[in-house]
Amino acid sequence: MNFTDQPITETLEQNYMPYAMSVIVSRAIPEIDGLKPSHRKLLYTMYKMGLLNGKTVKSANIVGATMKLNPHGDGAIYETMVRLTDGHEALLHPLVESKGSFGKHYSDMAYAAHRYTEAKLAPICAEVFENIDKNTVDFADNYDNTMKEPTLLPTKFPNILVNPNMGIAVGMASNICSFNLKEVCATTVAYLKNPNCNISKTLLAPDFSTGGELIYEEETLKSIYETGRGSIKIRAKYSYDKKNNCIDIFEIPYSTKSDIIMAKTIELIKANKVKEITDIRDETDKKGLKITIDLKRGTDPDKLMQKLFKMTPLMDSFGCNFNVLIGNTPKVMGIREILQEWCLFRIGCIKRQLEFDIQKKSDRLHLLQGLEKILLDIDKAVKIVRETEQDEMVVPNLMKGFGIDEIQAEFVAEIKLRNLNKEYILKRTQDIEDLIDDIARLRSILGDEDKIKEIIIEQLKEISKKYGKDRKTVIVSNDEVEEYHEEENIEDYSLKLFLTKEGYLKKISLVSLRSSGEQKMKEGDEMVQEIDSSNLSEVIVFTDMCNAYKFRTYEFPDGKASQLGEYLPTFLQMEQDEHVVGIAVTTDYKGNMLFCFKNGKMLKTPLVGYQTKTNRKKLSNACGSASPIVAVYQIPEEDTEFAAVSSIDKIIVFSTGLVSLKTTRSSQGIQIMTLKKGATLKNVVPAQELDSQPEYYRIRKVPSGGCFRKEAEQVQTTLF
Repeated sequence: MNFTDQPITETLEQNYMPYAMSVIVSRAIPEIDGLKPSHRKLLYTMYKMGLLNGKTVKSANIVGATMKLNPHGDGAIYETMVRLTDGHEALLHPLVESKGSFGKHYSDMAYAAHRYTEAKLAPICAEVFENIDKNTVDFADNYDNTMKEPTLLPTKFPNILVNPNMGIAVGMASNICSFNLKEVCATTVAYLKNPNCNISKTLLAPDFSTGGELIYEEETLKSIYETGRGSIKIRAKYSYDKKNNCIDIFEIPYSTKSDIIMAKTIELIKANKVKEITDIRDETDKKGLKITIDLKRGTDPDKLMQKLFKMTPLMDSFGCNFNVLIGNTPKVMGIREILQEWCLFRIGCIKRQLEFDIQKKSDRLHLLQGLEKILLDIDKAVKIVRETEQDEMVVPNLMKGFGIDEIQAEFVAEIKLRNLNKEYILKRTQDIEDLIDDIARLRSILGDEDKIKEIIIEQLKEISKKYGKDRKTVIVSNDEVEEYHEEENIEDYSLKLFLTKEGYLKKISLVSLRSSGEQKMKEGDEMVQEIDSSNLSEVIVFTDMCNAYKFRTYEFPDGKASQLGEYLPTFLQMEQDEHVVGIAVTTDYKGNMLFCFKNGKMLKTPLVGYQTKTNRKKLSNACGSASPIVAVYQIPEEDTEFAAVSSIDKIIVFSTGLVSLKTTRSSQGIQIMTLKKGATLKNVVPAQELDSQPEYYRIRKVPSGGCFRKEAEQVQTTLF
């Protein structure tokens, strides 16, 4: 096989870019009419089928007819139609009326096959298609050039903001939330009157078909309105049934599904993180969504819901990305820009409609003016026709006899003999004055954009009155929202933590410890740290790879003296061959950490340097990495004394005040003990663990080489 070298940029341009552009322009990103090509093809097919009025027809018929415009298969077409139906409940104002099972947006329940369901266009589609036959929008050939289809639909209201739209293209995406129709129409009217109007005054917040409660944050919403990007929080609505001691959830965030909520809640129950629930079940029926949660006796339903809001998708975020195709160019816009583009589009539609009406009326006037001239001498017209020997000469002879053009002569020549009477001609020509007035009025409107805006304003007011609905999503101020703080709901009690050399950790309450026997450990293992603590403290685990792992004490299971404890490398999912060298326990992050390295250096750094605002589980570069760690100690801010022992049995006793404080936790520290060639720091222990008085080994400045061990001296040299 022969291969030829080709620059990758050329390959991408020739092979990938056409596909990427096709996905962006012809599939995933909505246009200013609020529709993607698949939506538009389906709706236009239904319009041509006469489904704006009359009865519903089988969905299979609609899908089959749509394939003349959309060749992507019946499955894709039907799925598109399902989302547009009122039965699916994905849109605030569904564009398709449905009959049968179309599933639900808030559930994973499957919809019925298209051979079982029926559909027709919703009444609001009259506002979507009005005057489409008056050249209001451009038409293009379908995929096989056998028929024409509209490139846009002349929507009389900003559907781009009224119904939600989501699409993932190549290298970009679009996610447009829905807004209340009344608010959108009022905002558009305000914008047409004053482009610098305060949009937030009329467009209060997004509104979703699934309802729920929107957490109102003024700055966040203002940013979304201005930039088209941002995230809004929505939470479920619920009620408490005191009689049955259960919570009924009847509205959930638009961005999640009931199945996901139930699965996550069940997962929390199994993990013993939610203990207040005895049962959860889906009781959704024809009346709508309903998730029922049975509670244990004495449970506060509001506090439980605060907990579930934080731990499950019962409170979820909707990420806004107002990416719209404008003239085949994707553009992320704020609300004001979207309204500007829609108004320009709608003004263009009305201008084209006016030009169409003017042309039609002008053509009609032209014909009637020719007919009017016949009125002067009907007998002459009859005589010309009767005396003309050849059929093709009738029109030229009428043109010559009455001074009319060919179009007028053709119109006169086609009049039936029975209509060549004065009464008929007078009836036809009496509309001439009205046509002249109408054409003048239409031309005055066409030449005055303010008058066109007035037409749009009147149409918007009429649509708002006819189709407007109350908000489904309730707006809740951020100040009114009570957040769940896990610590407030955790039982606090005194306990003791035990760390072994092999990396096993036990958490034993003091109550349990009083009645416990000897601590059980693996053969050859030994206890290296015993720390008094409480259930609301934080534990920081330091390792020989200079990492720090954090967890809350209450997240760690209670143990017994008769158990080995939890193996920390597994519990914390440490890296392979990573070992624990020490732990620190704190509730306020006061004090310092002391790291002792094999090269004789030591690092004293504030414990607060390991505090994080987010719930991070792992911190890299927890200390210097130039030399292996020998020991780790959590020390108070006051000076304390430690004894350091080298591998050649030299000892120093030093105060932590001699170790200068480094605010950078990844610092390599300062030299505390001077080591001879080949010697290393063997261990560091609290000074009180020396068997005799430490004065002989105490130093006043650093670094120091220390003194050899006295023969009678014994130092506990437990290594971490």
